[in-house]
Amino acid sequence: MTTRRRVLLAGAVLLTALLLVGGWLAYRVWQAADAARDLQAATSGADEEVSRLDVAALRSRLAAVQDAAARVHAAGQDPVWRVAEHLPVVGDDLAAVSAIGRAADALAGDAAPDLLDALEALAGPSGSAGASAGAAQVPDGWVDLQALADAAPALDRAAVTVQQLRADLAAVDPAGLAGPLAGPVAGVRDAVDAAAGPLQTVRELAPVLPDLLGEDGPRTYLLLSLNPAELRAQGGIVGAVSVLQARDGAVGLVGQRSTADLPELAEPALPLSDDELALFGDRLGRWVQDTVLTPDFPRAAEAASAFWTASTGQQVDGVLATDPVVVADLLGATGRTVSADGTELGGEDLLRGLLRDAYLAYGDPKAGDAFYAQVAAAAFAVLRDAAADPQTAGAAVQVAADAVEQRRVALWSADAGEQARIASSALGGAFLTGDPSTPTGTVGQAVGVFLDDATAGKLDVDLDARVAVTLTGCGSSDVRARIELTLGYRPPADVTTFPAQVLGDGGSGLPPGWLATNVSFYSARDGRLGEVRRDDAVVGGQEVRTARRDVAVVTSRLEPGATETYTLTVPAPASGITVWTTPTLTGPGTVSSPCPTPR
Repeated sequence: MTTRRRVLLAGAVLLTALLLVGGWLAYRVWQAADAARDLQAATSGADEEVSRLDVAALRSRLAAVQDAAARVHAAGQDPVWRVAEHLPVVGDDLAAVSAIGRAADALAGDAAPDLLDALEALAGPSGSAGASAGAAQVPDGWVDLQALADAAPALDRAAVTVQQLRADLAAVDPAGLAGPLAGPVAGVRDAVDAAAGPLQTVRELAPVLPDLLGEDGPRTYLLLSLNPAELRAQGGIVGAVSVLQARDGAVGLVGQRSTADLPELAEPALPLSDDELALFGDRLGRWVQDTVLTPDFPRAAEAASAFWTASTGQQVDGVLATDPVVVADLLGATGRTVSADGTELGGEDLLRGLLRDAYLAYGDPKAGDAFYAQVAAAAFAVLRDAAADPQTAGAAVQVAADAVEQRRVALWSADAGEQARIASSALGGAFLTGDPSTPTGTVGQAVGVFLDDATAGKLDVDLDARVAVTLTGCGSSDVRARIELTLGYRPPADVTTFPAQVLGDGGSGLPPGWLATNVSFYSARDGRLGEVRRDDAVVGGQEVRTARRDVAVVTSRLEPGATETYTLTVPAPASGITVWTTPTLTGPGTVSSPCPTPR
């Protein structure tokens, strides 16, 4: 056989092999696409069933979901497919389909059964949300949370699966994929990311959850209702204090105080550090409203607990805090209202009525605070009823998960062992005291931008505060983050006619209707702050170093209708940066900007 014929024959054989491989690959792609369509059909409508905690309906569709997901996964595991993932042009798309197939199979085969077990525990054996084995012993008006403790082991197993999937999918960049793939891949990543946070929080708290809910004996907690009409670092001044008791998996409201019932102390309720005195004066320990001046929730909770003991003689086992945005979201999601002084409030009406109208309607600021306390008590009843209603329990759970992610809910335990676990979770709020060796120790790499009202009024209802982060240098050794805080003040035209309890006590020295805000910038742990600029001009202010962080405090003074922008540029980790900030009516308590993960 001549050399020419050998070459032609080899070429023909190679061409035939390529055609066969190409045909096989096309067949596998068709299989994957067909299975993906079946998967979409099998999961259509599941969101509504989850919101109703309809475990029976979800279980009835699980087999079809698992079958379709397994077929998508099998197509992507074919040896020819895996080799083709290294080809130019189509390789990234094939690799993405393979990754999505693995994720779908793991979610359907491993995580979904555990999540259904958890939902079944939350819904109760009779299908009614919140029911548990000890439901008959739950006092009237209390919230039965035993089901949450019962669900924790299954949620723990699901969290392990989801966290692994999150790591796997992080290497897939939707931006580099073909148009039809980019959307679905981004959707799966977003869904896994959204599930990972709440599941991880449950996983971290699962070992201590029974004790927190009073399994080892009754527990007493303070619930701080924060008022963002007058900002503090944690979200707003303490507007009301409720006393909760947890016993045998159930929680009840057993006491209520407005801040008017808790006057300032002659001396701080606990020793304050030199750094705290420099930043806050002694207000952190003398006024219950100001215990949330510190951006570190464990320290704020310690101050609130000590203040309560000094004022009432009662010791508490822990402290929770939340704000009215959570209540408004809960009302909106469940279609409920709260009643205070004969007024029915719901959704956005609640925020306006609670944070502005009440202070205009009552001449005495103590009456406004009392109205706030009424709403706080009514909101607990709404939570109780929503958790017990199968039609709204799912929506209430979603609102709670969103509130934790936005840092609108925080928890502290007086027990050191329990607190160590809480501090490492999304509920801990441990900006200054977090342990860098824990899984959430990356909070040490976070930068802080916190707001505190300096007008002593209730004008922050009209403040639009937004934090934005822009990264440069991703993929290099010099990643930098430009942090931008924009403050826009838009009060009503007649703001100057408002009463003193809204305008402030005049201590800021500003004309009536103006707004003063102290802005505190915190560096990363062991980091440094650069220049702080206001509308491109460098501004100075108080400088302190605390908890291994640089702090710069500047004061914003805004006339009605004005806007200011503060910028700060700092080094950032290679993975990106997270900024902790004050949860406000217009923005959450964290803003993250990740660097894309290189493939």
